Amino acid sequence: MKAVTLAESTVKDNARLFADISEVPRKAFTMGIKQIMQAKRILILASGKNKADAVYKTVYGAVTEEVPASVLQLHPSCILIADREAASKL
Repeated sequence: MKAVTLAESTVKDNARLFADISEVPRKAFTMGIKQIMQAKRILILASGKNKADAVYKTVYGAVTEEVPASVLQLHPSCILIADREAASKL
């Protein structure tokens, strides 16, 4: 796991979740696919209609680099929890 600086577009996208843009975190932690796939269990949380395409491609799409989460199809213990909007294309 390593700390990364978020792109300004990500900060702007996340601003809706905060009272003021100055409160939006500018850094986050990230992990590589290899590290994630070594986990015993994986839990994916998805919410909102803007995640529906990504959820569909993760679950039913081909395993590709264009959809990194699609590799989770190969994990033996992966659970997806999605609200109705995020799961609307399943």
